[in-house]
This record gives sequence, C-alpha cells and structure tokens, in this order.
Amino acid sequence: MSTRPLIGINMEYRSMQGSNPACSIVPSGYYDNLALAGAIPVMIPPIDDDGYIHEILDRVDGMLLIGGPDLDPINDGFMRHESVRPMEVRRESFDRKLMREILERRIPVFGIGVGMQLINLVCGGNLFLHIPIDKPNALPHKDPQDPNHRHTLIIESDSILGRTYGEGEIRVTSRHHMAIDKLADGFRVTGRCPDGIIEAIESEMLDWFAIGTQFHPECNAACKLDIRIFEEFVEGVRVRRGNRQLAEASA
Repeated sequence: MSTRPLIGINMEYRSMQGSNPACSIVPSGYYDNLALAGAIPVMIPPIDDDGYIHEILDRVDGMLLIGGPDLDPINDGFMRHESVRPMEVRRESFDRKLMREILERRIPVFGIGVGMQLINLVCGGNLFLHIPIDKPNALPHKDPQDPNHRHTLIIESDSILGRTYGEGEIRVTSRHHMAIDKLADGFRVTGRCPDGIIEAIESEMLDWFAIGTQFHPECNAACKLDIRIFEEFVEGVRVRRGNRQLAEASA
C-alpha cells in the first residue's frame, strides 16, 4: 500500500493581544477533510526564513492554502479600501514567499478563500477590492450576521468541480468581499456565481496541478459532497507524486 501523501497547511497568525500570547491556528475543517481524503496534514507556521520554506517544500507532496483575512492591496500597488481587513503582516509576507516558491517548483496546491486569491495574484492576476463597489449589481457574497451564508454556484462540467458535484447549479458557503477580477494566465474558471463572480479556478498547465475555490468546502455548513473536492486534490497529489518518483527512478 502506498504511503499517504504529506499535505502542508499554512496557518493564520494572531499577534499578542494583552495577556494572550501570539499564536498560529488552523480551523479543524481543513485538516479533518484532508485526513478523511487520505492525506497526512502538516501544519506550517509562518517563519520568515527562506531556507525553512525550501526545506518544507522539499518534504511535502502538496500544499493547502487556507482562508482568512484580506490580502493587503497596498502590496500590489493599489489603494486600501476602507472595507479591507488585512491579515497580519507576518502571515501575508510568509504566504506570498511560500506561494512564489510553490509556483516556481510547481508544487500541487489547493487554495480556499483568500488562498485562491493568493494563487491568482502571485500568478499574475488581480482582484476586485470590494464587490459592492466594483460590481454593484452582484449578489451578496458575505453576510456579517451569518458566517455560513450560502449562494448558488454554476460549475463547468468538464472540471474537478464537475466531477465532484455533477452538472447544474449547487449552493456553497461564501463569505468574501474581495474576488478575482483578472484571471491569471494558465488558469480557467470552473465555477461562477450567477452574477459572474469567480468562485473556482483550476490550472490548465500540464506541469502543474493547482485548484482554488472562493467558497469554503471545509466549513461546518458545507455539504457532504464537499469532501470530494479534498479527495480529488489528494488523488491528484498522489498521482503526481507517483509520476515524479517514476521520473527520478528512470533518470
């Protein structure tokens, strides 16, 4: 039996608040679903050291980039809208370095929420900074009173989401005010809200397995089918690990 693939998970960082020490956390839905899908999840705290990032990526078979607060638009040359709630500098700096190395090495990656936005940014795309202003006719994508807010999603049948859910419309848990504007080269949209907002992407590059969902298949309100997204990712990682091992053995 083949060993379970190691999947790294980046972590949310919270600085010291009063007597509460600084800490890194990961909501359990991310690692529980990876484990159920047949992987071994490995938490990766944000340590600002290039050698650390290189050694981590030497050892893992894939990476899961979690959701969280907003990426700071200032880092991409844009004004910061008043609605932006930027993540801690320590996490964002680390995540951007990590993602650039993931791209360079073509490490299999699954980005959720801001994780998908990070993939798009590092690969050359950009973001809407506040949907209600940038797309005033869009449906609500975030309800401050309901963290499990759901909306309809239209998926492409010939995609990972298509294999997961089948054809037609589904409902997903969505809680974002930023979204992909320009899609990075090498990716295609595989899921949209009926208002046109991009909710899922995947790589079209033959040498890189990369997927992203703006919605949250790991959250408590997710449907039972959502675990299959994690299964598709883990199986894709497993296949690519096998291909790499064969190439190394024949070199």
